[in-house]
Amino acid sequence: MKKIGILGAGTWGTALANLLTGIGHHVTLWSKFPEDVETLTNTHTHRNLPGVEISDKIYFSNDIEESVKGKDVIVIATPSVYVRETTALARPFFSSNQIVVTVSKGIEEGTLMTTSEIIHDVLKDKDLPVVALSGPTHAEEVAIGLPTLIVSACEDIKYAEIIQNVFYSSKCLRVYTNDDILGVELCGALKNIIAIAVGMSDGLGYGDNARAALITRGLREITKIGLAMGANINTFSGLTGIGDIVVTATSAHSRNHKAGYLLGQGYSLEETLEKVGMVVEGLNSLEAAIELEKKFNLTLPIIDTVYAIIQGKTDVKESVTALFARKKQNELNFL
Repeated sequence: MKKIGILGAGTWGTALANLLTGIGHHVTLWSKFPEDVETLTNTHTHRNLPGVEISDKIYFSNDIEESVKGKDVIVIATPSVYVRETTALARPFFSSNQIVVTVSKGIEEGTLMTTSEIIHDVLKDKDLPVVALSGPTHAEEVAIGLPTLIVSACEDIKYAEIIQNVFYSSKCLRVYTNDDILGVELCGALKNIIAIAVGMSDGLGYGDNARAALITRGLREITKIGLAMGANINTFSGLTGIGDIVVTATSAHSRNHKAGYLLGQGYSLEETLEKVGMVVEGLNSLEAAIELEKKFNLTLPIIDTVYAIIQGKTDVKESVTALFARKKQNELNFL
């Protein structure tokens, strides 16, 4: 069994801690907020995982040094906008022969780095392997042991296989490997934007046909970006591609879909974020997606539309009309 430090006690970090202790690993779950550590320690409940009993075998800590030192695996589970800050905070305590796992989904604005690239950038003198763990995985379901499939990705497949074995649970978590870490991370970050678009459509009451169209054409836009950046096209039809976009765009658990739905219902962005009450990762990846579109001279109408709505340049209903008014074309015209 492994000693595992998880940095970030949000819903996903906590769900993974529950899973890993159930497998038999020794888990330390770190939060930068002392009040969260106190609540988790004393009540074994999480405010955003109602009804879920958090394992009493998890050690909760506000000390990042003890959460990193001496661990076999370090999991970065913060929102993507905090990955650089958290990794830098933990940096002095990393040592050789550790494996870093990122479960955060996002692309950094400005640098256009995925979360694994951010971690490599911060830890460049440490030369540690970084694995991305991603797929159609809602924390609310993983936390209670519902059957789930996920992908362990690393350019060096041997590290993906090590993490596959660490996280595998015969009861509830089947783990596949993939050496296309770029494609896996792009899917994980960009599908959140498409989920917002689907939520907007649902909020307007446009039904199943529109939902299916947005998911399908949205996946095409994600694939365009991936191919332009050198990712493997097969990744986009796998668990981290179509699998993750379907679950994020259709589930009641999805905060990205919920945000889009509220915007479609006419709520302002500020009201929407207040009602969601948690980080909406799709909003954090929007600027980077637009930068990538410009960099590679792509046409991404759905992503463009979400961006225009968030920027207040158009409203949701007008945007649908604009999408339908686009020049007619062959479905298979790709780039």
